Amino acid sequence: MVTKFAKAAAVALPLALLLAGCSGGADPAESEDSEPVRIGVVGAGDPYWTTYKEAAAAEGIEIELVNFTEYTQPNPALTAGELDLNQFQHIVYLATYNVGTESDLQPIGATAIYPLGLYSTQYESVADIPEGAKVAVPNDESNQARGLLILQSAGLITLTGGGTIFSTLDEIDKANSKVEVVALDAAVTATSLPDVAAAIVNNDFLEDAGLKASDAIAQDDPSDPNALPYVNIFAARAEDADNPTYLKLVEIYQNSQDVLDGVFESSGDTAVFVKTPVEDLVSSLHEVEDDIRAKQ
Repeated sequence: MVTKFAKAAAVALPLALLLAGCSGGADPAESEDSEPVRIGVVGAGDPYWTTYKEAAAAEGIEIELVNFTEYTQPNPALTAGELDLNQFQHIVYLATYNVGTESDLQPIGATAIYPLGLYSTQYESVADIPEGAKVAVPNDESNQARGLLILQSAGLITLTGGGTIFSTLDEIDKANSKVEVVALDAAVTATSLPDVAAAIVNNDFLEDAGLKASDAIAQDDPSDPNALPYVNIFAARAEDADNPTYLKLVEIYQNSQDVLDGVFESSGDTAVFVKTPVEDLVSSLHEVEDDIRAKQ
């Protein structure tokens, strides 16, 4: 989703969209007599969505999946009241939408992180990478910043000010960094592996490069605060953030092992499930929104 991270997710970038007919704080037990909760998804054909609908029905909540083909569509539909929730994006994507459209969509629950990984064909661990070696990161703004944060978490570089979702190569503190970082097109970081010590490779390019997610020698750590903006979320309109039916749907997603197994398989075994407190999600959203405004 927004790479596979946002598609499953963003991730990205996995979608759930819910209608205003279920808004207003209805009791989940009463939802059988109300309009179905419309959940929009990118990739409604993924089997785990059927499993999720069945799990919700067992709790008395009817879901109508609404499929979208582009990531730009679900947020406007939610803002317009055509949907009740969506579930396809990470916090960075939502923050960018909110700032760009002056909207106030809110996260009401976490789903997963779809890690971005560091790969090497020459070294088996980060510790083996020698001083002064070259490491490649994608040159697009979003993935480059995320890749740099991964390199920092792995102890390979230091970013001035601790790094942000907008970090660039100019923010690398070279005197306190172990490696030299070069920026390449995301499509060629994998094919550059024979020429560099390691490279950040987007999930989209792993299979063609003969790599598996399990080959990563470092990746986003869900417990690292730097990874929080990349947590995928259920989003609702601000006035519906406390709707008990919607919160119950988050709980069902997070606690149904059959659903989680399906998501994991669909993600190529890369999804890392999280139950980040909503207050932390909201705080992260506001911080990212502030960063975006400051950058404008």
